[in-house]
Amino acid sequence: MTSNRVTNTEDITSAASSRRHAENLPYVHKVGVPPKQSLLKEITYTLKETFLHDDPLRPFKDQTRTRKLKLGIQAIFPILDWGRHYNLSKFKGDLIAGLTIASLCIPQDIGYSNLANLDPQFGLYSSFVPPLIYAFMGSSRDIAIGPVAVVSLLLGSMLQDEIDPKNKIEYQRLAFTATFFAGVTQFVLGFFRLGFLIDFLSHAAIVGFMAGASITISLQQLKGLLGIKKFTKKTDIVSVMRSVFSVVHHGWNWQTIVIGVIFLAFLLLAKYIVRIIILLNFLSYFMKR
Repeated sequence: MTSNRVTNTEDITSAASSRRHAENLPYVHKVGVPPKQSLLKEITYTLKETFLHDDPLRPFKDQTRTRKLKLGIQAIFPILDWGRHYNLSKFKGDLIAGLTIASLCIPQDIGYSNLANLDPQFGLYSSFVPPLIYAFMGSSRDIAIGPVAVVSLLLGSMLQDEIDPKNKIEYQRLAFTATFFAGVTQFVLGFFRLGFLIDFLSHAAIVGFMAGASITISLQQLKGLLGIKKFTKKTDIVSVMRSVFSVVHHGWNWQTIVIGVIFLAFLLLAKYIVRIIILLNFLSYFMKR
């Protein structure tokens, strides 16, 4: 009993001394209980944090009308802000990067236009015009703007169920209509800042979608790799395999197979060749020293 009383007395003494010490500190402030908010205010605050968590209108507060107009133009065209600090040394790096990416995008986007059952020039248009517009109206340096394989494949498989790709004029009109409304949808999602919806998709769903899309794209390339003229319009694996092996004796072209295998092997081995070249340059540098 005596030890318990001593312990309680020490606890009370230490608590009192800690309280006095905290009161003497200059940066310790008492925090009261926050006022209770109504349900409407809580919903408004939640929506604001969801859609406008960074408050894009904050720079416009307490500014003159001329300053607001200038900030608004810079928000739409960020090039007016960072373009003032652009110099020749940065242009040299951008020129080399642009030529490197162009050497990759030209054959890649021609292949994407083939996935969408469109002429090659449409793939080149879609790889040139969007980055040009984004250069004036975008601000990210780590984003790729242009066509992608999955969207091209979905567009081609969707449109060929409605119109025969051989009817080029009507097919192109339907493709333009579909891409226009896809752009409107993306604009609405961006304007209302609905990008957080991607958080509701699980990692397994995204990985499964990407794996399925890669398999479907690979199966669609068998037509060009094997030189098959009459190929199924369906994208499921059973229909594609049936279309491939039904013409195995008289429909395959050995020239296209040889060329395709050579380039495929080159693409797969290129990364290892680059590593060997880098290693040799590294060793030669130290041997010279």
